[in-house]
Amino acid sequence: MEQTVVDTVEQVSAHTDLTGIALVVVAALLCGLGMERLKQPAILGYMVAGVLLGPSALAVVNDLAQINILAELGVLMLLFVIGMELSLRIFKRIWKLAAAVAGLQITASMLMFWLLSFVFEWPLEMAVLMGFVVAMSSTAVAIKILQDAGELKTRGGRIAVGVLIAQDMAVVPMMLTVGVMGRGGFDWMTAVSLTGAVALLVGLVWYLSRGRTLNLPLPKLVGTKREELGPLMAIAFCFSAAAVSGLLGLSAAYGAFVAGLVIGNSNLKETIFAEVKPIQSILMMVFFLSIGLLIDLQYVWDNLGAVLAILFMVTVFKTMLNVGVIRMLGQPWHIAVMSGIVLAQIGEFSFLLAGVAVTSGVIPPETSRLVIAVTVMSLLMSPLWTLTARRLHGMATNGADTVGDIWTIAWGKETEMAVRGFTVASDQTASLYRRLVEAKEHVKTKRALKKLPKPDSKPDPKDEP
Repeated sequence: MEQTVVDTVEQVSAHTDLTGIALVVVAALLCGLGMERLKQPAILGYMVAGVLLGPSALAVVNDLAQINILAELGVLMLLFVIGMELSLRIFKRIWKLAAAVAGLQITASMLMFWLLSFVFEWPLEMAVLMGFVVAMSSTAVAIKILQDAGELKTRGGRIAVGVLIAQDMAVVPMMLTVGVMGRGGFDWMTAVSLTGAVALLVGLVWYLSRGRTLNLPLPKLVGTKREELGPLMAIAFCFSAAAVSGLLGLSAAYGAFVAGLVIGNSNLKETIFAEVKPIQSILMMVFFLSIGLLIDLQYVWDNLGAVLAILFMVTVFKTMLNVGVIRMLGQPWHIAVMSGIVLAQIGEFSFLLAGVAVTSGVIPPETSRLVIAVTVMSLLMSPLWTLTARRLHGMATNGADTVGDIWTIAWGKETEMAVRGFTVASDQTASLYRRLVEAKEHVKTKRALKKLPKPDSKPDPKDEP
């Protein structure tokens, strides 16, 4: 009898969890559509949905175990698709500039946090990790901003995309480095493993960037009429490479990324990409949902000063660093400013680095919550920061002598819209208030009339003598 009760409770609990997950997915769709209507990347909507329905807000989903498993698969698919989508031929044209910018970004970020480690008494591993986290930019958000601004195919846009590609390729060695740091340092075996993995990646990129197409011996299997085998084979490419990488003592993400590079430069690219893209979109939605679910609003509120200070410092520092590095490498000011501002946010790979760091013991979960909070806020405010920074850059041309001029250039349109909206809302509120007062007076009048004594009724003529 007791066992039956326990089984029933477990079934009800599982049903409740699945219902919560279904509600979160629907909310993610609605928030993603809302962000697209606002001309923002849908991934921001996914994170917002996760924050609103997560344990720290409405608590629709409390058990994150089921979603975390799908999110980890989403990470592998993300790296697999990014490997397929990397345009090595375009990267080859500006690889020296892009690699130099990315390298200087990473070096300067690590140097800054190494200096801060003396102030906050951080260990060296923490400084290295934070340098990696801050150096990464969001490929999805940056490209969306470039598309909306019409700058994607300009010189500045191509530089920004080239730097993003360089960062995407650097994330795998970063993850390997963080994992090695968690093992207590660099011994001979881990050093050889890391060096071999990086050498293989560099050699593969160099070979594939020569423009040769790999002929993989699977076209007949891909072209089979059994439609269910196509997506399964696409997933098998990704997960089998990830499994081999894990068995060799490397990161599973490394194997997925290398597999994506190989497929992306082979005769199977179009077929595999068409099969895997819908699956990747769903798993990526789950990944960014899980990030939103991990946000602890109470933690953010309790540490709001520290979160905002780090966010401001990182955003301003990264913008100045990007602009300075690109300008130092010989690019005109307008190109340096545009490219530098677009790359100012912290990227989604920072979540992966923080996760690897927690798993390997480099940082405690408490620090991971801080990294996640700052990264999510950086992604959410990135479009506004880009718009503001570009307008402030226009002051050099238009001129600004007073604080009022600066405010007008930076947020004049938004301020005017806000004032208009406030005026309309005030008028509607005042009109509603007048109607309520009139209705209240009308009710009082009716009640007063009811309390008055009724006039005497006229006598019936038949009753008169």
